[in-house]
Amino acid sequence: MRDLARRIDAATPPGRDRALDALRALAILGVVLGHWLVTALVADSGSLRVESPLGRMPELTPVSWVFQTLAVFFLVGGLVAARGHAAARARGESHRRWIAARLGRLFRPVRPLLGVWLLASAVMLACGVPWQTLWTLGKLVLSPLWFLLVLAALTAATPLVARVHPLWPLAVVLHVDLVRFGLDGPGRLGWINLPAGWLVPYCLGALIARRGTPAKGAAWTLLLGGAAATGLLVAFAGYPGSMVGVPGAPVSNLNPPTLAAVTFGLAQCGAAVLLLGPLRRALRRPRAWAAVALLNLGALTVFLWHQTAMIGVTTGGLLTSHLLGRPPLPGLHTVPDGPVWVLARLGWLPLFAGALLACCAVFHPYERTHTARAPKPRPDRRTEARRA
Repeated sequence: MRDLARRIDAATPPGRDRALDALRALAILGVVLGHWLVTALVADSGSLRVESPLGRMPELTPVSWVFQTLAVFFLVGGLVAARGHAAARARGESHRRWIAARLGRLFRPVRPLLGVWLLASAVMLACGVPWQTLWTLGKLVLSPLWFLLVLAALTAATPLVARVHPLWPLAVVLHVDLVRFGLDGPGRLGWINLPAGWLVPYCLGALIARRGTPAKGAAWTLLLGGAAATGLLVAFAGYPGSMVGVPGAPVSNLNPPTLAAVTFGLAQCGAAVLLLGPLRRALRRPRAWAAVALLNLGALTVFLWHQTAMIGVTTGGLLTSHLLGRPPLPGLHTVPDGPVWVLARLGWLPLFAGALLACCAVFHPYERTHTARAPKPRPDRRTEARRA
């Protein structure tokens, strides 16, 4: 392990900002653990349905503040995309080629996921699995794709939005929510916030790429100002306290994003900027960097397959219990209604992680980036003539 860490450290380009990779890894881990902790597949009348412990135990709401880390991912995405696009322009690379390469890396790992689940759905239908169960499982598996679609759209728009100040999309979110909630406007108007809400951290990342890392004072302002604004919105404006969706709740902060989700994301971005320095120092150690680098190599695979891993363990446990004539297993497919469920769910996390590692071992090759061969330069005719 030590030799592997040293090889990874030695192979890393000197100019690579390791802290950005660490932030991306933390964001991915936050999403994965958050889904595993707040998503319960409950066996009910021969089918599976989704429940959340946040709906029955609102005291667990702070869990959503820790594990809802999407803003950090969009912050890093905007920063990396803006730098990459600027470097591509300096090389003389066209916008179309740059965008095609970026989108290819995003969507290449999606194909095996769709293929596996199309086959699995056909098998389950043939075996008589209820439509309700198929719908539940399909939503869980496909729900992460909204994130990739938004990220792909923002990436494709990088040449247009890289110089947009984040206050502009923030103003759009503010006015949309004012019309939607304050003036009883149509609910569908909120979908404008889907691109606008995530443009805020994305444009903030692009701004950092242009101007450099903000001073600590600016980062603290983002952190404290965003946290204070979120607290006020939740306490006095009727926004939900949970930063993730809760089944059955009248309003979700994520579906589509609300002003509270955006201000919360700004607080997270401030914290992320403050962490850059400590992370850069910590990642000078080869072992720490190796862990971050390995996770980043399979980040999309982890993101796309983590729900499948949870579903596999859950359905496998359900079938085993049924065959052995035992009751549903606590924390796996029982109602999340108390501390016993929480403790039991924590015990299942290592199995979820093991199943995810198995998925990554099989499907990670689809995420590998194949660098296109550069076209060979055309030989100079005058040089050829002289050689002749």
